[in-house]
Parts: sequence; C-alpha cells; structure tokens
Amino acid sequence: MSQLFSPFTVRDVTLRNRIVVAPMCQYSARHGVANDWHFAHLARFAIGGFGLVVTEATAVSPEGRISYGDTGLWNDEQVEPFRRIVDFLHSQGTAAGIQLAHAGRKASSPVPFRPDPTDEEKAAIAFEDWQTIAPSPIIHSEHAPGYKVPREMTADDIRRFKQCFVEAVYRAEKAGFDLVEIHAAHGYLINQFLSPLANRRTDDYGGSRDNRMRLLLELAEAVRAAWPAAKPLFVRISGSDNHPDGWSVDDSVVLAKKLKALGVDGMHVSSGGFDGAAFNPAPLYQLPLSTQVRRESGLPTVAVGLITKPEEAEAIIAKGDADLVALARAALDDPNWPVHARHVIEPGQEAYAAWPLQAGYAIRNMDRSLKTRGFAAQ
Repeated sequence: MSQLFSPFTVRDVTLRNRIVVAPMCQYSARHGVANDWHFAHLARFAIGGFGLVVTEATAVSPEGRISYGDTGLWNDEQVEPFRRIVDFLHSQGTAAGIQLAHAGRKASSPVPFRPDPTDEEKAAIAFEDWQTIAPSPIIHSEHAPGYKVPREMTADDIRRFKQCFVEAVYRAEKAGFDLVEIHAAHGYLINQFLSPLANRRTDDYGGSRDNRMRLLLELAEAVRAAWPAAKPLFVRISGSDNHPDGWSVDDSVVLAKKLKALGVDGMHVSSGGFDGAAFNPAPLYQLPLSTQVRRESGLPTVAVGLITKPEEAEAIIAKGDADLVALARAALDDPNWPVHARHVIEPGQEAYAAWPLQAGYAIRNMDRSLKTRGFAAQ
C-alpha cells in the first residue's frame, strides 16, 4: 500500500491519509466571522479527499488579525459558522484543524487583492485599521507598504494575549475541531518573540534564546491544558528565518524538543517571514528543515512548500522525511489533488474508491469510455 495513503493516528484522531491542506488566508470575513466563501473553500478539499484540512490563520483577538478580512475566534458569534464547516468536513471523512494566530506587528495590513479600497468598498467589507503591537517597537519593513511601527507589548499585554489564546481554544472545542495548530511562523507575533530580528526586549521574554522561547513554551503548556487530552496539538514554525542574524534550524530542533516535552504532537515546518530573508523557492525547498527537525527531535513533522507531484509526496513519507505533507497553492490549483494522486500512486480499479460516492461512479464510467487511468490497459 502507498505510504502517502496510509492512515496516520495521533492521540485519538486518525487521518485517512497523510495529505493536509495548509492554512490559506482568504481575506473574506467581516468582523472575523466565517461565511459561505469559507465553507465552499474548505468543503471542496474534503470532497477532494484530503485527510486533514486546517483553516486559515484565525485571530484570537481583533487586533491579532493580519487584515480586517481575517477570520477570528474571539467571541461566541464566530463559533457556529466554524461548526458548520467542521460538520461537513467530518461528513466526508476529513479531520478538521484550526490554526490560531496573532499577527503582531504584521497585523492591520492591506488585503493583497484589494490594497487600496474605496470608501464605498470599505463600508461593504467592514474595513478596519488599528495600532499594532509586538515584542519590540520595530516596524516589519521600511520598504513594503502598509506596515506600522508597533507598540511594544507590556507584561499585561502578554498576559492578555495568552488568555485570549486559551479562550479561543475553548471555542475551537465547541466548534468541534479535531486539532489545534499554534501559529508561530512567518514573522507573526510568536515568531517575532522567537527571532532576534524582531525581539529586542530586555525582560524575561527577550535576549537569550531561552527567554525568546518563553512565550511560546508558556502558551503551549496553557493550550495543552485547555485542549482535550484526546486531541492533538501542533505548532507551525519557521524552521529558519533564512537570515544570517535570525532564527536557525538548530534553534528549531531545540524548540521542538521542549515542545514535545510539553505534550505538543507535531510541528508544521515552514520558513521565513522577515524582511531581508534570502529565499530561493523551488520544489521541496523547505523539506530539509522538516527532515532535520524530525530526525533530531523525534517530534512528528508536516512538510510544506511547493510539494506538487504525487511521487514527491509519496517519497517524503516513505523515506521518513516527514509524517504528513501539506499543500496550499497546489490545493487551490487542484482541490481534487488527493484523488488524482491516488490514480498515480496506486493505479487500478481500487483508486476510484477515493472519490466521493456522488462522483466516483461517474468518473469511473468516464474513464472506462476514454480508456484512461484505471482502464488504460484494457
């Protein structure tokens, strides 16, 4: 049997395969509330056969949103729309995860496809703008438009952030999610605390690596206590800042060991997020980070980053470079990626079983008529 299509069990949750939809911001919410767009966007991946679908970065407080269009989970009104999505994912045999986040100094930023809304558009999209907060009062970028100099967080701000996060975890349980992922990557708030590029504090949350890790470790412990013991907790990190003065993969290994000791079940390994990072995007370009973290810490990992070919994904799992593979843009391009990949990895009649009942028989009949895929040799 294909390793990619083998089940994966973590705590009491079993994924039907190793293929994950990574969080993708849609910038389409009003006041943090998920809507029909979010339902359709996420539902299609369950129909397409993914084992786990993780929602977009969902803010734990209003000022934690990357933009005014982000989803949130800071009040009870936001629970039910997520429950509707979770229920549908479950109906298709797909596990549901939520990524909880705070953008820190990268909050209140422009929406990529609507960078300069008109006054009329602002009313329709519930536009908001606000003062950002961060570990230190350092702007994300002097060159990229839309960023502000943040206010340095006080000790009370840090306590409030952790409380908001835990309250969001309780709401995630009410919505029925199977997995919580703490967003500590891509230059957002927790990553800002981890990285010396953004953290110039002189208190217990700045300076040494141990101090810069303190917030995430305290948060992971609090979230693990609030989240049901039967359900997994993941953390998404930037395995490296890709910057000579930033966070490194060796730092990530140390962090992973500490998180594992606190009951974290997996690490979703990405990279970058800070101005001046050196990138050379190419197929599987982030895989070495996931592999090193997994092998040196013993913590299961999710590999992500331009994984597009079924054969590549199969090899990642078969070689033990990661436990799960995550797709984002490739999933947008082909929401049926898993069922299509099944025909590549395990060609034959059994591959049609991966399709939903409402579609599988029709696809089989089409392929029989065209003498393609499972009927190519007949």
